Amino acid sequence: MKKIGTFLLLLLCMTSYAQENEQEKNNMFLDDFRGTASITHNGVSLVPSFSLGDPALLFDLKFIKKKFSFEPDMRFSLEGKPWTMLFWFRYKAMENKKFSLRLGAHPGLNFRTVNIIRNGQSEALLESRRYLGAEVVPKYQITNKIGVGMYYLYGRGFDEGVKETNFLVFNLSFNQIALSNSLFLNFTPQVYYLTSDELTGYYTSGLLTIAKKNCPFSLTGVINKGISTQILPDDDFTWSILLNYSFPSKKRKI
Repeated sequence: MKKIGTFLLLLLCMTSYAQENEQEKNNMFLDDFRGTASITHNGVSLVPSFSLGDPALLFDLKFIKKKFSFEPDMRFSLEGKPWTMLFWFRYKAMENKKFSLRLGAHPGLNFRTVNIIRNGQSEALLESRRYLGAEVVPKYQITNKIGVGMYYLYGRGFDEGVKETNFLVFNLSFNQIALSNSLFLNFTPQVYYLTSDELTGYYTSGLLTIAKKNCPFSLTGVINKGISTQILPDDDFTWSILLNYSFPSKKRKI
């Protein structure tokens, strides 16, 4: 519980810091800063078929300057153990009313607990594995609320474990769908193809977010189901509910 309290205190400090920076007009180095902190009963990875299987805290920060952004994506168990850390560098190569193209790359760390024998005793150690990733993200806006897009991620591992990953997604996005005068939802159904070294898999997944205007809190549901896959678990059905808190921003987005 002390570690959970520490994370909540850290979240409050980050929020306070963001609010103070928002009010400082003399510091114009960044065009925008925003982020989201989420807590969930089942931490889901960037690739929805992979999950922590335990409650998790997720932090997604965005430091934006013109077309460039630095976007740390950090995920922890509630015990404070790191799960994944991705440090995205992204560039908006093209953006107009109908079409956008984003490029990105990141160094990343994936953590796991391993057991070793030391002085005749079993001991649990936290092991990190290094990755590099690159993404291409085109999107076409059909209307102001409906879009179609693709997401491609290539990952390369340098330590023991998976060496090469390909993640190709096709999605539809339905945004700002009014439920009432103050409530709205965002819905993104998608299908994707995944390779993990020599193994392949086809999946379907969906993300649904319900939010209230001018409220920093929102709820997100994530579901994922394997269609045909060689990647364990081969009959997976993954789901997760997240409570999100959006940091203040001059250009608030969910």
